[in-house]
Amino acid sequence: MAEAPLIEVQGLSKSFHVPTVRWETVREHFFGLFQPRSFDMLQVLKDVNLEVQRGETVGIMGRNGSGKSTLLKIICGIYEADAGSVIVRAPVTPILELGIGWDPDLDAVDNILVLATVMGMSLQEAKGSVDEVLDFAGLEKFANLQLRHFSSGMASRLAYAVAFKAVREVLVLDEIFAVGDAGFKARCEERYRRLSAEGYTVILVSHDMGAVLNFCNRALLLDQGSIVMNDSAEKVTAAYLQVSSSPAADGSFG
Repeated sequence: MAEAPLIEVQGLSKSFHVPTVRWETVREHFFGLFQPRSFDMLQVLKDVNLEVQRGETVGIMGRNGSGKSTLLKIICGIYEADAGSVIVRAPVTPILELGIGWDPDLDAVDNILVLATVMGMSLQEAKGSVDEVLDFAGLEKFANLQLRHFSSGMASRLAYAVAFKAVREVLVLDEIFAVGDAGFKARCEERYRRLSAEGYTVILVSHDMGAVLNFCNRALLLDQGSIVMNDSAEKVTAAYLQVSSSPAADGSFG
């Protein structure tokens, strides 16, 4: 009997309510309290169907506003779908908006412990991983520095290093190779390849055609909230190049 897909998405749809009038000043916000506010419905995902098998590495491509990040957040349990179902049959480590939950008044070590335990590691495992995480992020000299003094790039490297160490069976990545200098990117790529070789299941969202070609077994192309192509990475990246060169309005939902 064939094994059930590790991730199974059926008939998935998601919309957001977007205000038709934007309040920008204090005066507008105050007087707006006494007026009914109208909203437009923005359909972000439309009847999406997707299966990911154990051990697969799947790329997801599409223009800004095509629904990529929203799809990942629903798979990870961050958003709820309006319709359809999502079944995930293994623990997931999302590497999406990293650094949420950082405490700027704590130093790097304490923030590692906080984020690692949030991502499912025991406190003992987290304490045993501190040196490795700092080394991976290239931040050994800043272990005792409050996070408020970190640059955004330093904080991002620290968050990625924690996530890669805390990874569970399914790894969900959003533009992972867009952070850090060449050395850090190389370490991320090496770690990514090792996880894939060890049988982890990976979903990668990226605009980087090279990353999808190099790391993905197959890929999906999202356009206007629907999967319009599910094929080899080579065919999907070629189609993405054509789609991305055609005019379209940018969205804000990935």
